[in-house]
Amino acid sequence: MYTHIDDLVESIRAVTLDGDWESRRLPGSGAGPSPDRMLIGSEGILAVITDAWVRVRERPIFKLSAGVAFDDFAAGAEAVREVSQSGLNPSNCRLLDAVESDTTSAGPSGKALLVLGFESAHHPVDEPMSIAMDAARAHGGEPGEIKGRERGNEQPGPTARRDSPAPAEPGEDPVNAWRHAFLFAPYLRDCLVACGVLSDTFETAITWDRFPDFHAEVMETAQRAVAAAGPSGRGEPRVSCRFTHVYPDGPAPYYTVLAPARRGDEVGQWDEIKAAAADAVIAAGGTITHHHAVGRDHRPWYDRQRPDPFSDALRAAKRELDPEAVLNPGVLIDPA
Repeated sequence: MYTHIDDLVESIRAVTLDGDWESRRLPGSGAGPSPDRMLIGSEGILAVITDAWVRVRERPIFKLSAGVAFDDFAAGAEAVREVSQSGLNPSNCRLLDAVESDTTSAGPSGKALLVLGFESAHHPVDEPMSIAMDAARAHGGEPGEIKGRERGNEQPGPTARRDSPAPAEPGEDPVNAWRHAFLFAPYLRDCLVACGVLSDTFETAITWDRFPDFHAEVMETAQRAVAAAGPSGRGEPRVSCRFTHVYPDGPAPYYTVLAPARRGDEVGQWDEIKAAAADAVIAAGGTITHHHAVGRDHRPWYDRQRPDPFSDALRAAKRELDPEAVLNPGVLIDPA
């Protein structure tokens, strides 16, 4: 499935300090580097986007979802790898480690959980779900109940809708329990800090062949940094991991930190943890951000990730389109 807005944008209209910018509406083009992709991800340093043509898809009417428990996170990762390389294109394929699953009360205690979903606007999705379940079982997965089948004796068809599962108590429906925890998480962050719990996340992406060593190194570094930056004697810090997106060539691991806050110095504590985690991610070959952008927080590590000739080319584009450097200065590059 699509995971980046780049794949859904057909054309862009923008205003630069050097004049208007408008690309042609085309389903695809091999005419040189894409002007749209130059603006997508530029974080406002080159132009102000005023209009965009975006591809939309029909609302899905066939939906199936299920949770699959694994005794081992690494086994779950291998199952996800097989599913991602199968061409089945699940609409949801998120793997939670045991700590993440326990924290959100999503799956069986002490087990990793794969949240798996398929949907379509045109045809039933029983077959791809069945194939994915077989792949999960082959790697030691224990599938739970599949949710979203037809109501009563309705037959699949253009107007038949699969039921969305009703809200469930934590542990009763892993998919819904995880969904509710995921949606509420951003609203809990400030409340947790006020209660003395530091809560934050960092994300990346890496190829499958390097993931095991990468994950071990990042987890060890993050756990060590969290322990060192936190107040002693005030509870155990937690570092967990989940896959937010997966590709045929690798996952996008997303790490969550929960730790006792250093009262009066929460920002300093966050800086220490952030720097240690980001250093580990870049040193191990990952990207500093998978989908949350660079901004100012990630700038020092983005400078280390990109090729130097590309930095020069980006600065040249900035000079041409924004010679006075008034558009979002300090993001992605420093003005010449």
